[in-house]
Amino acid sequence: MRRWRPSAARVVPQGLRHGRPRRSASRPLGVGACSLGVAVLFVPSALAAEVSRGSGPSEVVFLTQIIALLLVGRLMGEAMQRIGQPAVMGQLLAGLLLGPSVLGALWPEGQHALFPTGREQKSMIDAVSQLGILMLLLLTGMEMDLSLVRKARRAALSVSVAGIALPFVCGFTLGEFLPQEMLPRPELRLITSLFLGTALSISSVKIVAMVVREMNFMRRDVGQVIVASAIVDDTIGWIIIAITFSLALHGGFDWMSLGQSVLGTALFLLVSFTLGRRLVFTLIRWTNDNFLSDAPVITTILVVMGVMALITHAIGVHTVLGAFVAGILIGESPILTRHIDEQLRGLIVALFMPVFFGLAGLSADLSILKNPDLLLLTLGLILIASVGKFAGAFTGGWIGGLSRAESLALACGMNARGSTEVIVASIGLSMGALSPDLFTMIVAMAVVTTMAMPPMLRWALGRLPLRDEERARLEREAFEGRGFVTNLERLLLAVDKSAQGAFASRLAGLLAGPRGMPVTVLQLGTGSPPRPSERESAMATVKAAADTIREADPGEAAPAAVEVMARVQTAPTQEAVASEARKGYYLLVIGVEPAVAPEGGFHPEVACIARGFEGPLAVAVARGAQVEDPLQPSLDILVPVTGTEVSRRGAEVALALAQASGAPVTALYVLSSSPGATAVRKRYGGPRRAGEAILKEIVGFADQYGVPVRTALRVNMTAEDAILRQARIGRYCLIVMGVARRPGETLSFGNVAEAMLEASDHSLLFVAS
Repeated sequence: MRRWRPSAARVVPQGLRHGRPRRSASRPLGVGACSLGVAVLFVPSALAAEVSRGSGPSEVVFLTQIIALLLVGRLMGEAMQRIGQPAVMGQLLAGLLLGPSVLGALWPEGQHALFPTGREQKSMIDAVSQLGILMLLLLTGMEMDLSLVRKARRAALSVSVAGIALPFVCGFTLGEFLPQEMLPRPELRLITSLFLGTALSISSVKIVAMVVREMNFMRRDVGQVIVASAIVDDTIGWIIIAITFSLALHGGFDWMSLGQSVLGTALFLLVSFTLGRRLVFTLIRWTNDNFLSDAPVITTILVVMGVMALITHAIGVHTVLGAFVAGILIGESPILTRHIDEQLRGLIVALFMPVFFGLAGLSADLSILKNPDLLLLTLGLILIASVGKFAGAFTGGWIGGLSRAESLALACGMNARGSTEVIVASIGLSMGALSPDLFTMIVAMAVVTTMAMPPMLRWALGRLPLRDEERARLEREAFEGRGFVTNLERLLLAVDKSAQGAFASRLAGLLAGPRGMPVTVLQLGTGSPPRPSERESAMATVKAAADTIREADPGEAAPAAVEVMARVQTAPTQEAVASEARKGYYLLVIGVEPAVAPEGGFHPEVACIARGFEGPLAVAVARGAQVEDPLQPSLDILVPVTGTEVSRRGAEVALALAQASGAPVTALYVLSSSPGATAVRKRYGGPRRAGEAILKEIVGFADQYGVPVRTALRVNMTAEDAILRQARIGRYCLIVMGVARRPGETLSFGNVAEAMLEASDHSLLFVAS
């Protein structure tokens, strides 16, 4: 249950956008516009009466403000998306429409009634906005894919550093030469200059990722460099903001306060990404596994965010750094399902984003641009920001070894400011480092650069050809996105202390090792609870099998260490498995003795375990050498294939085991006369073609795993006879079969599986959907 990313990506879940009919573009917007018109006509007068009745803050006014920001923000965001612009721009424009720029100019009384300037009333909506900043930074951190930065670190670092340095120097210099009347506090010109430099230099990772993903360039080399550079941009930017905030608190620049801020920030980052990472992972997993109430993991995430924000405040830097780092740690947690991610994202996107960006738009007054001097200064600000970022990113791409076309695409993509600049400017406005005029100019710059970026980036990316090695990588990643094993994220292992349990533990470790999947061992037993040494034996077997992969590839590409937890059976078997399964697992691996009932078929105990789990199963049965030594390293694997989905799933598991253990694999296709085989042959156009096509497909799977595979074909035999004959000839150690789970109280995978269970002298692994 690791962090979910869109393919990749673990990147932004589309959730509810898929799987529903597309509605007409005009009707919803028309209904919303009518509703907005009614609100504009009748609500302000009612609010004015409400405010006049009392001197304190009004809940009615507060709720009306929230409703107005949500409604107009949603409508404008929808309109922006329909013309290829990010929805966040619509939310910002909604604030401009409801603020002094539009509504205030057309109907001042209505605008003041809707958003009164009283301090107490304003503080209510401002509190939501301030919490919204932290929530937005939490979400931004969760969307950070540090693996992209590691893959493209050379180019990403050079692009980010050059792309920040040049516009930062330009913005800082502009701040140093601004007229004093434009500064909120002339004595803090340095702080204002730092904010201007930061606002002009950081790209918005959310906007960049949205456009790159929309064009299906997220997995392209240049797309990964663009997003990785934006991630580095954001990280450096929030560190600069945190230190700038500390300088502002101290009233100006001095080496002591600067050293305190830098050292405090460095210590916080060091502890967060070492001890803090493990602590956050442990808290999320413990909450997920032990709480029974609704959404406990979301509560834990919010608490972690709040605590880390308070820690950064205590060391004298801004709380946004704590929320941002918390998001990065939470996003990397192995216990973070798509469901949890979508719940939290829905709360932030539906409530906090429209309110925050709407209020940012309310704080900007575009009427100041009637002044020719301010208009000229705003245009200069946009020019400096665009040229500085474009030139810096292009130079960084060239230094990083990219081609001219790739550097051009990078320069176009990194020019988007959007949400990041608005957050930076809002912080500067709230702490008195930016005047309202400067804030409005930065908002205008963010809107212009963000809306110009998508068409520029689309044009630049459309000019990039697809290289052969890049095509091969994309095909591999597409295969992994569709695969079964590659999308497993957490394993549940139900075993006893028998040889069957040890064999199943080893197979689970081989599956988990290459992907660093967490494994939970549910120790089963009919008598007293197992001794600690017995639990540790199963855990040690899983870790030993998983660690063989890390030892074989100790470099940077090595997977993360597999975390293994143990659970003791304290309830009847089915209830114990079902209770543990509710915590979220992708595959149940079963290994208990006896596996076979005296009368044939699976033993009732195996069936009882399987009934407690609704997802995919893998039932391990040790035979032959694996009974005497379940941990012997050699695994010569035979996998029967039929061309069905369940057969492909079994083949994937066989190839994954072979990849992890270095074992050879043989794929066997049988030309039999069963109804299922007949249907497959018809689909492929004949028996011989069917066999060749299915075996060729398995060879393609094996190429993606980097595993050599042998093929075999048997004719005029039943499937079970063919498999048993091939197993005897090849002297295989393990037969992996993809099977379908049949309904009923007893556990059955069909006649062929039952025949193999009763007659095979070789170890078996049944992979059931």
